[in-house]
Amino acid sequence: MQVKVAIIGAGPSGITALKNLLDLGIDAIAFDRNQEVGGNWIYSEQESHSSVFETTHIISSKTLSQYEDFTFDEFDPEVADYPSHEELKMYFQAYAKKFNLYPFIRFGTLVQTCQWVDPQTWRISYQIDGESKTEQFTHLVVANGHHWKPRYPSYPGEFTGEFLHSHQFKKAAPFAGKKVLVIGGGNSACDVAVETSRVSEKTAISWRRGYRIVPKFLFGMPTDQLAERSKWIPPRIRMALNAWLLRIIIGKNEAYGLQAPTASFAAVHPTINDELLHKIRHGKVKPRVDIERFEGKTVLFKDGRKEEFDHIVACTGYWLSHPFFDKNFIDYSSGPVKLYLKMFHPEYTNLYFIGMFQPFGCIWPGAELQSKLMAQELAGKWKRPKDIAKLSEKEVKNPDFNQIDTPRHTITVDYHRFVKALKKQLPRDYISKDPRSAARIKTLESLER
Repeated sequence: MQVKVAIIGAGPSGITALKNLLDLGIDAIAFDRNQEVGGNWIYSEQESHSSVFETTHIISSKTLSQYEDFTFDEFDPEVADYPSHEELKMYFQAYAKKFNLYPFIRFGTLVQTCQWVDPQTWRISYQIDGESKTEQFTHLVVANGHHWKPRYPSYPGEFTGEFLHSHQFKKAAPFAGKKVLVIGGGNSACDVAVETSRVSEKTAISWRRGYRIVPKFLFGMPTDQLAERSKWIPPRIRMALNAWLLRIIIGKNEAYGLQAPTASFAAVHPTINDELLHKIRHGKVKPRVDIERFEGKTVLFKDGRKEEFDHIVACTGYWLSHPFFDKNFIDYSSGPVKLYLKMFHPEYTNLYFIGMFQPFGCIWPGAELQSKLMAQELAGKWKRPKDIAKLSEKEVKNPDFNQIDTPRHTITVDYHRFVKALKKQLPRDYISKDPRSAARIKTLESLER
């Protein structure tokens, strides 16, 4: 069978999927609705696919957020410990240029439907330049990301000010002199609260539960690099030690007027932020509890407090969404995601998911390893286990962390354990020694003809 692979998305996961398939001489094409590689990291002041805003920096350090095949030092040795969205966009574009991926990407293309026909056939319909087309492929790789379809909260009553999602937040300037309420305790929420507090008349942040705020640096090191030194410790013990260390360094949440965490360290994704606690103690951000209801521009909180706001920014996460699939076929918007190594479907053997997991860390290194494993299988160099259905079920029933039951926590993995599990499946020489491999050049020449 002549393998022909379609990849949905040319973001960080899509481009490494494409690169690793091409390295082994596998015919592959990536589809992306944008005009450049980079996915969410292509900043735009207009509401778009992008979920980054003007001042966004990554929350994992560059050392643990890079491709093995193209490190940040190779790209630019002076890249910051926590790169900005502009640095990341240029990094991904440099990756695509280095490995000659652009000829294999169809930009400005919206994938509309993906229909599974049989174990050797996918029928894919897409729109390009206003024209609808249909094409057949043997395999499908889904790398469309999971931070693009906003999930909105629901409260009784009606808010008559401006209500928006963090996906729509691009810069703080429009909130100058305004009263702003931010909903959420994750990374986006704390970043939005900090940024708006620089220009607003008042900024408050509403939490429905206690979160742990982790600084970006501890003992002069990026926090995740420090944490990496304890990766040999079992996750449950390691997380308990992390909670203890954070308590010593930061103190209790109550000292900042915030709710205390009631769950274990790993039960909720920790929030990486250096400025929120500083802003709270300097009176620039006001901590608030969960919302009871809306009455016009007045917000009633569960502790009885009433306040008026001009804007509410809901930083309440995103849905897992694959709009090109019929919902009766695959729908991961709620419930467990049963995929072996978060990539192999137990039933459809010609379908792969790349980058659809949420580590305590960065996605891209794991996505790169998933891509290498996928390429090894398609090249006939690796065989998947026969009991993938059981293995997928086992992953769901025995997660790395026991987290609270919310849509955000259906695809969590421990960064170091996940990377180790993927590497265990790969041969020792899995890293491409020559990015301009003869196999890729042959494929490119065939495409040009």
